Amino acid sequence: MLIHAIPMLLLALDASPRAVKLAELGSEIVVTALHERRSNESATKTDTPLQNIPQTISVIDSRQIADQGMRSIQDVLRYVPGVALSGGEGHRDQIVVRGNGSTADFFVDGLRDDVQYYRGLYNLDRVEVLKGPNAMIFGRGGGGGVVNRVTKRPERARIARGTVSLDERGAWYGEADLNSPFGERFSARANAVYEEFNNFRDAYEGYRIGLNPTLALTPNAATRIDVGFEYAADRRVVDRGLPSDGGRPLTGFDRTFFGDTELNRTRFTGKVGTARFEHRFTDRLKLVSKALYGDYDKFYRNVLAATPVTTVGGVRRVGLEAYQSPTTRRNLLLQTDLIADVTTGPVSHTLLVGTDFGDQRTHAERTQGFFDSGPFTSADQRRYMTPLASDIFVPTVTFRDGIGRTDARTRAKAFGVYVQDQAKIGDHLEIVAGLRRDQFELAVNDLRKNAFFRRTDLLWSPRIGLVLKPTDRLSLYASFSRSFLPQSGDQFSSLDVTTAALKPERFTNREAGVKWAALPGLDVSLAAYRLDRTDTRATDPATNLTVLTGAQRSRGVELTVQGEVSRRLTISGGAALQEAEITRTTVAAPTGRKVPLVPKFQASLWGRYNLTDRLGAGLGVYHQSNSFASISNTVVLPAFTRVDAAAFAKLGHGAEFQLNVENLIDRSYVGLAFNDNNLTPANPRTVRATLRFGI
Repeated sequence: MLIHAIPMLLLALDASPRAVKLAELGSEIVVTALHERRSNESATKTDTPLQNIPQTISVIDSRQIADQGMRSIQDVLRYVPGVALSGGEGHRDQIVVRGNGSTADFFVDGLRDDVQYYRGLYNLDRVEVLKGPNAMIFGRGGGGGVVNRVTKRPERARIARGTVSLDERGAWYGEADLNSPFGERFSARANAVYEEFNNFRDAYEGYRIGLNPTLALTPNAATRIDVGFEYAADRRVVDRGLPSDGGRPLTGFDRTFFGDTELNRTRFTGKVGTARFEHRFTDRLKLVSKALYGDYDKFYRNVLAATPVTTVGGVRRVGLEAYQSPTTRRNLLLQTDLIADVTTGPVSHTLLVGTDFGDQRTHAERTQGFFDSGPFTSADQRRYMTPLASDIFVPTVTFRDGIGRTDARTRAKAFGVYVQDQAKIGDHLEIVAGLRRDQFELAVNDLRKNAFFRRTDLLWSPRIGLVLKPTDRLSLYASFSRSFLPQSGDQFSSLDVTTAALKPERFTNREAGVKWAALPGLDVSLAAYRLDRTDTRATDPATNLTVLTGAQRSRGVELTVQGEVSRRLTISGGAALQEAEITRTTVAAPTGRKVPLVPKFQASLWGRYNLTDRLGAGLGVYHQSNSFASISNTVVLPAFTRVDAAAFAKLGHGAEFQLNVENLIDRSYVGLAFNDNNLTPANPRTVRATLRFGI
C-alpha cells in the first residue's frame, strides 16, 4: 500500500538534481522525472525548497560521494566552500566552519552525533552542511554551522548492490546495500562495509566495520515507522603528522612516523539504535517523532611531536610527548515535531512546534605518558628530545598517575522547546521566523580532585529570515540567527569552579544572499555574512580573574554552484573569501590574531561529463591560500592546489568500473593540521580502482 508520506520522503531524499514525483493510481506507482528544484528538511524541519531557505546550504549526495571515491567526512567537506579541515589529533572528525572549530557539531538524521570518532559514508544518502548558527533547529552549539548525515531508509523497490575497491597502496573496501519489501506493509534494508586503511606514511594501517540494518512498517496509509541499528567498529594507528621547522611544515620527512607503532593506536565501538514515527492526521497536519540511543566506547593512546625542530650542539632534535585517553558515552535523544499548514487570509503558513530532550552520560580519563630514562628527558619526564631521523627513536613510555592526569564523569541534560512560522505572502515574499528555549544542565564529578560542579543555563535562540522572490527562479534573502555554547565546551570537558559561574558563549550571524535556479537542474547561490562570537573567556589584567570580554569575528563571501548543466554534465563547487580574527583579547590570544585553519581564499570545482551512455570522465580542482596552523600564528601552512580525476565505464548487467586518481599532479602539501607540530602531509598521487555491481 502506498502511504501519503512516501512521495514527500522520496522527494526530500532525491539524490539527483531532477526530482522524482510519485502519483498514486490505485495500487500502482507511476514515476516521472521532472525539472523540479531540490528541497531540504533539515534546515527548517519541514519540506522546503532550497530557494526558500534564508541560509547557505551545501548538499553532497551519494552520487557525488561515489564519483569522487570519497571515504571520509574530510573528503566530503573538502569541496564545500567556507569549511576547513582539522587534523583532529589523528583519531576523529574535526571541522572549522566560518572560522569556528568544533568536534561536536555533527548530526545524523537531525539528531546529535557528537562523539569523537571518524564517521563512515557507507549508509548515507547525502551529507548536508548548514552554514551559520543553527541552534533554533539543532540546539546548543552549531555556531559556525553543522554537518548532518542523512542515512538511507527502506524503500519499496528491490535493491541488491555491491562495491569493491582497491588502491595502489593497499587500502581497500567492500560495501553492500540490500533492500526488499515484504508484503504490503514491511520493507527492510541493510548496509554494510569492511574497509582496510593504508597510505604512503610509514606504519599507518587499520580497519573499519559498519553494519546498519533498518526496517520500515506502514500499518496504514497515514503512518510509517522506521527502526534501525548501527554497529560501527574502527581500529587504526593514530598518526599526528609532522612537526614544524622554522615556522613552516618540516620537509623531507613526509613518510616519517613521529610516534610508536605499538603505542599509537585507537579503537572505537559504537552501537546505536534509532526509531522514527511519522503520522499524517490530514493533508495539512503531520507528526514526526525520533529517538536515538547510543552506546560508545573510545580509547586512544599516542606518542606525538610536541615541539618544532630545534638544533642543539649541531644535532637537530624534536620533542616527543605521550598520553592516553579512554572515553565512554551513553546518549539518549528524543525529538518530536508537529507540522501544520494553515491559511490566514492572504497568508499561508507552515507552522512547526517541537520539543527535544537529551541525556548524555560521559566518563573520560586522560593519563600522561612519562619517559623514565634517557639523557634528553625533561625534568618532569613528560618530554623527550629525540634526534631527527627518518626512523624516529622513541624510548620506553610509562603511562601512570601524576601530572596531567584527569578523570571525570559528566551528565548533560538538555530540554528544548521551539516554534517556527514559515509565512508565504503572495507569490513573492516569504518570512521564516523561529524561537527556541533550551534548558541545559551539566553536572561534573571530578574523580581526580574529588570535586563536584553543576551549572544550568537557560538559552534563547532566535532566527528570522526574509526571502524575496522577484521571479520563480530567483530568490533574495536576508537573515539573522543566534546560537549559544556553554562554557563547558562542546565535549563537556572544561567545566570547573571558574566556568561554572560564567554564562555561555554567543554566536550571532547576519547574512544576505542570492539563490538562482540558473537552469532547471542547476542551482547557484551567493552569500555574504558576518559572524560574531562573544562572551569568550579572557583574563582581567587588574584582578587576574576570568571574565567574558573576549570576542572573535568572521566575515566572508561564499559562492556555491551545484547541479546539472546539461543531460551529460553535472558540476559541484564554489569559492569562499573569508577572514576570521580575534577582535577582543581572549585567554587564547590577543586582539588581532588570526583564527587558525581559515584560508583567506578557497575555490573548488568538480565535474562529471558522460561522453556516451556507457563512458564518462570526471575532473576536480581544489585550491586554498595560506593559513595558520594554530592561534599562535607562528606556523604557516602554505597554499596549495590539488587536482583529482576519474573515469567511468558501464560494463553491462548492472556492473560499473571506475578509476579515480587523487592528487593527479602529485603535489606535496600539508592537508591537515591540529596545532603547530601536528601537521599531516597529504597523499601523493594515488590510483584507486572500483567495481560496482547489482540491480
